[in-house]
Amino acid sequence: MKILVTGFDPFGGEPINPALEAVKGLADTISGAEIIKLEIPTVFGKSAEVVRKAILEHQPDVVLNIGQAGGRFAPSPERVAINVDDARIPDNEGNQPVDEAIQTDGEPAYFTQLPIKAMVAAMKEAGFPAVVSNTAGTFVCNHIMYQVQYMIDKEFPNMTGGFIHVPFIPEQVVDKVGQPYMSLTDITKSLEKAIEAIVAYDGKEDMKAIGGAIH
Repeated sequence: MKILVTGFDPFGGEPINPALEAVKGLADTISGAEIIKLEIPTVFGKSAEVVRKAILEHQPDVVLNIGQAGGRFAPSPERVAINVDDARIPDNEGNQPVDEAIQTDGEPAYFTQLPIKAMVAAMKEAGFPAVVSNTAGTFVCNHIMYQVQYMIDKEFPNMTGGFIHVPFIPEQVVDKVGQPYMSLTDITKSLEKAIEAIVAYDGKEDMKAIGGAIH
């Protein structure tokens, strides 16, 4: 099995992106799966072009995108991506789409094929906080998750894909009073546990476990 794991470059004025640094720190092989690591730009449109090129080159079985979600306390596998770009801030090339469809011929939303409940359980069993997320936002993180699902729908039906948001790391919250954080080492280890679950549940249904949210 080949798993393409991507991490965004820093954005929003941050000097570092824990998503990218955690991806860099992943083992090259996890549970027998080859891990292909890729840095992608925090840019609408271009991020998808970079990922599609890597898909064509490497022919992965799974694409797992990782992104930063400042304010979250735990790694959060995303359940769904929606067909809208609505940027609160500009991306790294100054683009700021508002209420624009990502793909005019795409579905209103796409659900991940990854075993998000099992991924959360694996991270928790290893001693790391983790939670299912039901919104990937409307910035470039949701954009790339949706774009990968669109590619699966239109071009690569044998591939699966999904997204995990990760918290800030300590050096990012020195001047952000009250913001949660997680060490980079723990983020990396938690991602490896999530990937182990992806491999273990390949071709199987996700586990049944409570993972919903009231709001």
